[in-house]
Amino acid sequence: MRRRILISAGLTAMVVMWFAGVAMAAEEDVGDVTKIKYFDWFVVKGGFIGWLLIAIDVASWAVIIEHFVTIRRINILPEAVRAQIIQMVADKQYKEMIEYTETEPSTLSYLVHQSLSEASHGYAAMERAMEEASEERTTKLLRKIELLNVIGNVSPMMGLLGTVYGMIRVFSTIVQSGGMPDASSLAGGVGTALVTTFWGLIVAIPALAVYAVMRNRIDALSSEAMTVAQETILNFRPGAKK
Repeated sequence: MRRRILISAGLTAMVVMWFAGVAMAAEEDVGDVTKIKYFDWFVVKGGFIGWLLIAIDVASWAVIIEHFVTIRRINILPEAVRAQIIQMVADKQYKEMIEYTETEPSTLSYLVHQSLSEASHGYAAMERAMEEASEERTTKLLRKIELLNVIGNVSPMMGLLGTVYGMIRVFSTIVQSGGMPDASSLAGGVGTALVTTFWGLIVAIPALAVYAVMRNRIDALSSEAMTVAQETILNFRPGAKK
C-alpha cells in the first residue's frame, strides 16, 4: 500500500510540475511594458503558506488515486469470490470454504471466514462474529478515508490564514507610507491574500468531494457484503435444510 501511495504521489507531482511549467511559460501582455507571469501570481505570491498548500494538494491527489485503486468492488465484494463461495455452499464443501476464505483477501471472504470459524459455538455465535468482522472492516476503511476529510476542512482555514496575513501586509504598507500608497505597493499583500485563499479551495473541494463519494461507496459495498455473507451461513441456522 505504501508503494502505491508513493507511486501515486510521484505521478501527481509530475502532473503538478508540468502544469507549473506551463504556467511559468504563459505570459500575458499588458500594454507595452508589463508582463504578468502566472506562475508568480498563482504560486510565488502565496508565499510559504501557498507552497505548503500546493504540497498538501499533491499529497491529497496521491491519496485520492490510491483510494480509487483500492476501495473498489473487486477488493470488497468480487463477483468471482461470491460465485465460488455460493458453489461451495451448494456442494457442502464447508472445510474447503474455510480454507479458501482464510487466504482470499476480500471483505466478503473475511466475513464468511470469521463466521464459519465460530460454527462450533452455534448459529448465534456465527452471526455475532460476522457482525463484528463487518464493523471492523468498515471502520478500518472509514478511518482510511478520514485523512481526506481532515485535508478538506483544514485547507480552507490555512487559506484564510494566508488571507489574514496578506491583509496585514496591506495595512502595514498603508501605515508605513503615511497615507494611501500606489496600487503596486499594495499588490503584494493583496496577491498573498487571494492566492492562498485560491489554493485552500483548490485543495479542499476535490478532497471533500472524493471523501463523500468514498464514504458512500464503503457503506454500500460493506452492506452488500454483509447481506451476501448472511445468506451464505443460512445453511447453519437451526432447522435449515441441508
